[in-house]
Formats: sequence, structure tokens, C-alpha cells
Amino acid sequence: MDKIPGMKKPELQALPQIKDRMSFLYVERCLISRQDGAVTVTDARGTVHVPAASLAVLMMGPGTNISHRAMELIGSSGITSIWVGEHGVRYYAHGYPLTHSSRLLTRQAELVSNVRTRIEVARKMYQLRFPNEDVSTLTMQQLRGREGARIRSVYRNLSRETGVPWNGRVYDPKDFGSSDAVNMALSAAHACLYGIVHSVIIALGCSPGLGFIHSGHELSFVYDIADLYKAQITIPIAFQITSEEPDDIGSATRRRVRDAISNGRILEQAVKDIRRLLLTDSEMEEELETNVLYLWDNREGRVPHGVSYGKDYEDYDVNVLEDGYGTILGDNP
Repeated sequence: MDKIPGMKKPELQALPQIKDRMSFLYVERCLISRQDGAVTVTDARGTVHVPAASLAVLMMGPGTNISHRAMELIGSSGITSIWVGEHGVRYYAHGYPLTHSSRLLTRQAELVSNVRTRIEVARKMYQLRFPNEDVSTLTMQQLRGREGARIRSVYRNLSRETGVPWNGRVYDPKDFGSSDAVNMALSAAHACLYGIVHSVIIALGCSPGLGFIHSGHELSFVYDIADLYKAQITIPIAFQITSEEPDDIGSATRRRVRDAISNGRILEQAVKDIRRLLLTDSEMEEELETNVLYLWDNREGRVPHGVSYGKDYEDYDVNVLEDGYGTILGDNP
């Protein structure tokens, strides 16, 4: 095995911290391969070399072809690979999370499973929409009422500015063409935003289905996060496109959203907001963990793996596997 050509997989300590890596790299209509420790991106204009150790998330759009050797490098370097629509406006599939740590996923599950902490996170989400108000004491019913009033005001103002009639949000998810023009544009724009947010959530290792405001759907958390940006991005675009009366309103809307998010700022903002919602202020200052494995402990929370605890825990039966992963068996506390 040692004689197989190619670069040796870097040690964990040799990989740059995630904060030192590029945030997201989007490519389309190109061939992705590798040369030594770099991912190569080739199109009609030539070839660009991207050091694998500096890349965090690779988003592959339409017309992208990738070699087996490139995927080998991507996997060994801890790069998240995500297959998306144009500029990320659709999420199709992914491979490899940005971090091997389940820290954010575990915290997400803990927060959503407790009524008190779930409401606290929901309040944080609404606070991002009402930066000049104190929502720390509002109930979920009051929060929904405030948000409903805010969005209705956004619709009315945009209707007045663009001259597009607004009679409410009425649509059939199974029949896109059954809505009026502005509702079709809204559906198309929001679908694009969901794809972008879905990609970020997957890259961070969180669960798309564990929502704090939305519940019961496999994309509940996607809807939670996407709602933070609709009033600034997708709703204004939908009204503007409708006022222009394009022949294909769905296609025109998707292109406009694509152009609006092509600078990558929404990706960066979503990463910051998700971490802010799930982590404490002190934890926000810490670096995301990678390649860390612990054993769960009901007293200490977690303890190192790869250790035989048989001598320390006389009442436990301990089975230590050949690779050093210890599994504690028994019913004693």
C-alpha cells in the first residue's frame, strides 16, 4: 500500500484551521481533477489550481465533471463536496461534511429537544429580524404575530413601490402554474434560497430536519434559516421580476436570485447565523473541531476514546476493539 503513487494523506495537525480556509468555491461547466495536492479546475479559459488544504466547501454546478483522483484528494483533505444547481440555487446531493465533529448536530438536537431552550433559539431567530426590539420575553404566539405583521408590511410596501397587485400569499406546492404571477415568482425565489441554505446546513454537519420554529418536515431547519433572509433577498426580487412581466417568470426569477447571491455573502452570513444560534458567545470564539471522536459519559459528558477503562471502572464490562475504540457495556451508573 505504501507504494501507491500520490500524496500522503496529511496529518490532522497539518491541515489549516477552517477559519483559515476559503469559505466556499462554486464551479460550473468545467472539469475537476487534481495535480499533486491541488484541485484543478479546467474550462475553455484554462486551468486554475486550488490548494486542497485551503478549500473548505466545493459546490459543483451544472456541466461539472469530476475525476476519481480529484474525489480521492477531496476526501482525504476534509473538503465538503456538494452538487447544486446554478450558483447553489438547488441542492441535489453532498458528500463529506465540513467538520467530522458532531458538536453542532449534538447541540442542535439538545436545544430543540427542550422546550425552554427551543424557545430561546426561536427568540434569537426573531431577534435577528427585529434588531431594534427586545423579544426576550415574548411567547411563540406573540413572536409569530410580530413576524406576520412584519412580512405583511413588506408585501404591502413592495406592492406599492412596484405597482404589482398583492392579494396575499396563495399557492399550491404541487401546481406551480395555479398561482398568480407574483406568487409564482415568490415560490421560485424561495426554492432557490432553500437550496442555498440547505447546502450550508449540510456543510456544517447540522440536521436539515431539526427545526426550532418549523417542525415535522425533513427541511424544517432549512425553512427556519431561510426565513431570516426572505425580506432582504427573495421577496423584493419576486416583486421586481413580476413588474417586468417576463415570458417565463420562474426562469427569470431563478436567474435573478442566482445573480443576487453569486458574491457568496449569503453563504457566509448563513454560516455565521447558524453558529450564533446554536453556540454560546464563548463557543463562537473557538474553532470548529475536526476529526474528533469521544465516548459519551453520563457524568462528565464525554471522555477520550481509545482508552481501556476496565481498571478505572471495576463495575463495568469493557470491550476494547482492535482499533482502540472502547465500548462500555453494563447497567451500572
